[in-house]
Amino acid sequence: MKKLKDVDCVQIFITDLNGRLMTLQVNPDNIEEYIKNGIGFDGSSIAGISRIDDSDRLIFPVKSSFKIIKFKNEKIGFFIGKIYNKNGFRAKSDARYVLEQVINKGKSEFGFKFLVGPEYEFFLFNSEDFNGNIYTDRVGYFNADPSDKGSDVRKNIVNVLTDCGVKFEKAHHEVTSSQHEINLCPEKPLKAADRTLLFSYITRRVAKEHGYHATFMPKPFDEQNRSAFHIHLSMQNMDGQNMFYSSDTPYNLSEIARQFIGGIIKYARETSIIMASIYNSYKAYIIEKEAPITIGWGVKNRSSMVRVPYFNTPDSMRIELRNPDPAGNVYLQIATFIEMGLQGIREKLDCGKPDKGSTYKKNKSFTVIDRHFLPKSMFEALMEAEKSDFLKKSLGEQIYENYMYLKLAEWEEHRTLVTGREYKKYLSI
Repeated sequence: MKKLKDVDCVQIFITDLNGRLMTLQVNPDNIEEYIKNGIGFDGSSIAGISRIDDSDRLIFPVKSSFKIIKFKNEKIGFFIGKIYNKNGFRAKSDARYVLEQVINKGKSEFGFKFLVGPEYEFFLFNSEDFNGNIYTDRVGYFNADPSDKGSDVRKNIVNVLTDCGVKFEKAHHEVTSSQHEINLCPEKPLKAADRTLLFSYITRRVAKEHGYHATFMPKPFDEQNRSAFHIHLSMQNMDGQNMFYSSDTPYNLSEIARQFIGGIIKYARETSIIMASIYNSYKAYIIEKEAPITIGWGVKNRSSMVRVPYFNTPDSMRIELRNPDPAGNVYLQIATFIEMGLQGIREKLDCGKPDKGSTYKKNKSFTVIDRHFLPKSMFEALMEAEKSDFLKKSLGEQIYENYMYLKLAEWEEHRTLVTGREYKKYLSI
């Protein structure tokens, strides 16, 4: 309560099932009451949370998530929220609850815990209107050109995060014009997911203070790289020993690590609609644009879907999943990533041989559906998800049904929309 006296307002943040950031401003004088008993809201007005005939839900602010965000002209008290039903039980449509359950399962069933390090990529544009000159720069990867207007924005984002007690690892310009990346230090999965909401909100606010528009849309431009959401994951036992590392095996990969990767490979197509959740996502899966197109794994290979990055100590050994993008629901993405790996351990799967050389040059598909490849469209991903018992069990029946309803509606809207490209191509017929 002492800290709240120093803020201009208090906001509780959640995501809808699509992963879009939602917020509720509350009276700071009542925050202790809300932490204890929650505050009501209309769940039917937020995508995927509830039906209109059963709409009453409660948000409980998570006390440990509290941050004070210091913007240029405002201080905000920030809380993550968790969603409950009116009967006092957690709402099964709360994506955060799915991740909580997966983490608990990893601990109770296997005795494992995890560290997660997402990579945050985004674009900075002059305007949210896509007409005209929206580029803020025309520079590329690691460029130090003074024309990189995003440099000051990145520094400001990092400073605001630091004031919140969030440590960053590195920040730089990415490959595509007006594209940027900021990486934060690894965290426990739930905290890393909560921190993603904080990061997204701060990034958009800081960009707006500079007169720019920040977007996490995966692929705004033809023939250019997308913004990815690569997720690094390590796994430890309760004593802190890295379970992916083995000193006397090829690539230092333990048997458990091979099984974990095997699960990711087996269920990659079935879970694609979680990792790449909008139709724009699939326009990024093209050759030599740093988005994986084939299902496989590699050692230090950036064309592989699952990559084993360089590590200098056993404790830092990890795997990196490279097919997700930032348009998805971060809680579902991290939960599904972990659950795929755990299922690989349950089934004692093996990941097979690693990719050698560029997967872009060695793999081309000339068929409509090729199961060596990730789905090429949202429709193909939905077909895989529709018949997936694994995805239904991982998410829980309610979230699975709500999520599929939202995504089918999104695809149908896209499928029936006549575009300018069609006018240009077909009006001459």
